[in-house]
Amino acid sequence: MNAWLGEHLNFIIEQVKGMGINDILDIALVSVILFYAYRFIKERRAGKLALGIVLLFLIMVVADFLQMHVTLFFLENIFQIGIIVIIVLFQPELRSALEKVGGEPFKSLKGIGEAKDSSATLAVIKEVCDAMGDLAEEKTGALLIFERTTKLGDIVKTGTILNADVSSFLLKNIFFNKAPMHDGATIISGDRIYSAGCFLPLSLNEDIVKDLGTRHRAGIGMSENSDAVVVIVSEETGVISVAIEGKLRRGYDRETLAAELESQLLTDNIVKKFKNRKIKK
Repeated sequence: MNAWLGEHLNFIIEQVKGMGINDILDIALVSVILFYAYRFIKERRAGKLALGIVLLFLIMVVADFLQMHVTLFFLENIFQIGIIVIIVLFQPELRSALEKVGGEPFKSLKGIGEAKDSSATLAVIKEVCDAMGDLAEEKTGALLIFERTTKLGDIVKTGTILNADVSSFLLKNIFFNKAPMHDGATIISGDRIYSAGCFLPLSLNEDIVKDLGTRHRAGIGMSENSDAVVVIVSEETGVISVAIEGKLRRGYDRETLAAELESQLLTDNIVKKFKNRKIKK
């Protein structure tokens, strides 16, 4: 046993000694691909699909070992067409994953050479928090999107272009329950209210709490398909929520919402992860 372990240990050491810079880059690249694949599978319906694929693969290995030719032939044909079936069934999820892979590596570089005035963003955050706080007290529903690195041109086209300065009065007028655009989403891009009354894709996540309505599902769906920060005010309860990367956190007030938005939107902090917030009952 010791001889066997020693032999394999020496083999591993020899392989490590023979590694060049290309081998290191190769391993690093595969690690990055596997990381994104794991996160994609973990956070979406693809998790159950991956479990099913692993199970079928194990059955195929057993069938090959036991020379079960009919089962092996059947499973081999399934795996041959499986990649096409996966692409068709999970097209929205694959698109979302590729968009995030393309956007995330450059988030930390966004501020390099860019003289963005953080005071303008802070002013926008203050106006937004004032508006959301008032709407929450009045139990008026709202759905607000902060565009980041993923451009939302296809969503913008579904609404009405405003291109206006951000003010709490304008936001409250947009979401007033008798206003024509109150049911849609409002998009803030480049520190301006760019479009209102926009239609969003609904989340298909089956794990979402059943008592959440269409507004929350649309907000979560938008955060799943982009890196946008989505602020939601419930029309039924007045609770303020934030959706980022498909995760919804509830129970914000003016101060905690301002802190969250500052950590997500200011250039110096844009790579910070979504903080866990205690859910208020």
